[in-house]
Amino acid sequence: MSTTGVLVLAATPIGRVGDAPPRLAEELATADVVAAEDTRRLKRLTTDLGVTVAGRVVSYFEGNESARTPALLEALLAGDRVLLVTDAGMPSVSDPGYRLVAAAVEHDVLVTAVPGPSAVLTALAVSGLPVDRFCFEGFLPRKAGERSRRLSALAAEKRTMVFFEAPHRTEAALAAMAQALGDDRPAAVCRELTKTHEEVRRGPLGDLVAWAAEGVRGEVTIVVAGAPPAAEVASDPASLLAAVAELEADGVRRKEAIVEVARRAGVPKRDVYNLVHGGEGKA
Repeated sequence: MSTTGVLVLAATPIGRVGDAPPRLAEELATADVVAAEDTRRLKRLTTDLGVTVAGRVVSYFEGNESARTPALLEALLAGDRVLLVTDAGMPSVSDPGYRLVAAAVEHDVLVTAVPGPSAVLTALAVSGLPVDRFCFEGFLPRKAGERSRRLSALAAEKRTMVFFEAPHRTEAALAAMAQALGDDRPAAVCRELTKTHEEVRRGPLGDLVAWAAEGVRGEVTIVVAGAPPAAEVASDPASLLAAVAELEADGVRRKEAIVEVARRAGVPKRDVYNLVHGGEGKA
C-alpha cells in the first residue's frame, strides 16, 4: 500500500467569501501542511470562514516557489496531505503551483483539486463572446515591443482569448490589442469580478481604449473575440502580394503573414516567400 500523501489544489474566492467551495473549509482544517501564496490573506480567509488551521502553514509564492518545492515534495512523500491555495482562483493558473504539481506527478504522488472560482471562466461566461473554443494567454509582456510581438502572433487566432492584466497597464494593453487585432475587434473588460464594484465593459477594442484612458482600478480580466473567418485568397501573384501587404498593415509580422496567406491560398509557403522577396532567398 502506498505511503505517499496527497497534494490538494484548492480554489479560493476571487471576490466574495461566500463563493468559497464547500470543501475548502474542511481541507483547510484537516491538511497536514497548508502552502499559501500570502499567509496574511490566508489568515483573513480562515477567519471569514470560521476555520482553524491545525496543520503547518508555509508561504509559497513566485519568489520562493523553486526553493520551497523540494521540502513540500518531501512532506508529500512522507505521507502528508498538502493543501495549496493562492490569493484567488485556482492554483497553477497564472499563480504558483505548476512546479509542485509537476514534481508530485513525477514521483507518483496523488494530485487532486477542490474545484471552485476561476476568473478565467467567469470572465469568459459574462463576456458575451463565443465560448465554444477559447484560449488563456495569461499576462501580456510588460515591455511594449514584446507585447506587440505577442499580440501580432495572435492576430489570426480564431478562438476567443482571455488575458489577465494589471489595472495600471490596462489602457496600454488594450491599445496594443487594437493595433494588432483591429479597432473593431469585439472585446470585454471584466473588472472586480464577483466583488461589490464589479463592472463588465463590452465593445470594440477602439472604444475600450478610450474608456480605459480615464483610469482603471481593481483586478482586470480581458476577453477578446477570435479572428473572423479569413476570406479565401486567389493564387495569382497580385492577389498573394496584396494579401501579405494587408496583413502586414494590420501588424502581422511578414513571416507569419506569408504563412497565413499561403494557407488561405492553398499554395506552398516557399512560393509566397519567393514572390514577396522577389524570388530571392529560401522559406
